[in-house]
Amino acid sequence: MHPAYILSGPNLNLLGTREPDVYGTQSLADIEALCAARLREQGIEAITRQSNHEGALVDAVQEAGREGCGIIINAGAYSHTSIALLDAVQAVNVPVIEVHLSNIFKRDEFRHHSYVSLGADGVICGLGATGYICAADALANMLGR
Repeated sequence: MHPAYILSGPNLNLLGTREPDVYGTQSLADIEALCAARLREQGIEAITRQSNHEGALVDAVQEAGREGCGIIINAGAYSHTSIALLDAVQAVNVPVIEVHLSNIFKRDEFRHHSYVSLGADGVICGLGATGYICAADALANMLGR
């Protein structure tokens, strides 16, 4: 089976130190390892990518569509602004699960809308790092694992 892609957007490389009261104290590497381990339990390997650049994330979504079996994506602030990411997500023919560590609906009003959600097969928010485990389980289920 092709690998699943775990994609992370801008500023997620600062997890663990950036607003720990909102995003928790685990680093991005910790969260990626947790998610990848859960996927491995389902027989799915993981590839991780993080970028602060919108075009690099679009490239990663396209790569996942060609080379992967599914996508778990936290596009960070680009979730709320990027039609380019929406177009990329809609263009790939693999399951896509959107994840947010915080509950975006309890935050600033501009965060209540996600373009990525319009193309995602599922959305998980507000569960912290546990949301990534839920996403891994959901993706495995979508893939019949």
